[in-house]
Amino acid sequence: MLIRILPPSAVPPSDITPEPAYYRRREILARMGLGAAALLAAGCGDAAAPAAPAAPANTAAGLKIARRSEQAGGETVTPFETTSTYNNYYEFGTDKGDPSRSAHSLRTRPWSVAVDGECEAPGRIDLDALIRPHALEERIYRHRCVEAWSIVVPWLGFPLADLLKRFKPTSKAKYVAFETLYDKEQMPLARWSGLDLPYREGLRIDEAMHPLAFVSVGMYGKVLPNQNGAPLRLTIPWKYGYKSIKSVVRIRFTERQPVTTWNQMAPQEYGFYSNVDPAVDHPRWSQATERRLGELFKRKTLPFNGYPEVAPLYAGMDPKKLY
Repeated sequence: MLIRILPPSAVPPSDITPEPAYYRRREILARMGLGAAALLAAGCGDAAAPAAPAAPANTAAGLKIARRSEQAGGETVTPFETTSTYNNYYEFGTDKGDPSRSAHSLRTRPWSVAVDGECEAPGRIDLDALIRPHALEERIYRHRCVEAWSIVVPWLGFPLADLLKRFKPTSKAKYVAFETLYDKEQMPLARWSGLDLPYREGLRIDEAMHPLAFVSVGMYGKVLPNQNGAPLRLTIPWKYGYKSIKSVVRIRFTERQPVTTWNQMAPQEYGFYSNVDPAVDHPRWSQATERRLGELFKRKTLPFNGYPEVAPLYAGMDPKKLY
């Protein structure tokens, strides 16, 4: 007999919100008089968000959910209207409301991803060919931004390991480097971003192969909005948000630790590992607490953002030096 052992972050099925209630959550909130939750996001220091867009429609690719999993401790999902209008995507503006106003210029078809480096089967793969073989999952994850705000989002996609294994990384592949699209025509505001573009991120190979590491191609049951990283992005829930790179066009297996954008720009503030750790403060603010967008009061930040199953990846490491 097979016995399924759930990770510490999982919750019993009895505690999961029923599917019909989840998809009617905005209607329920409206009846409770909570429809203005997104307005509280302005309390995190940014101007009020623009008018909320409608949830994106499916494309011809047809994103079908094969299975769902609750991996956010049964917490309330942040409304789509909030997560789609309060974004960090500097290629489309540095204010949180800029991307939802400006990212419409991003063309997400055709789209392909090049994979090379220390692997036996390098190549370029078309987005739809990449998505088609996978039984897409919906995973509800917590996310914590280094700026002390947080959200809970239902992502649609597949494990990052499933993508990486098909290119057969060699024993020399110690790290995985990721690069986002950079197109001055599609991203006219990028010249004022202050970043050395294209945006780059990276993971150690064992982090990238961890079951929680996810490739997201949709959210809230629909394809990704441009401002949230269309057409595909990483979702690494135990790390600060800037590690979850958007609009990926290149993946490279490397033997040495790759250069990453924020670590290159401000290494004293943004480490390569960037694990959520309430005991290690950012030089300009505490990481001990966070404010969930849509909530008035702060809450305690959880180690590894509440995903303790990743802790063995960092056994013996000094989090104050390798932050």
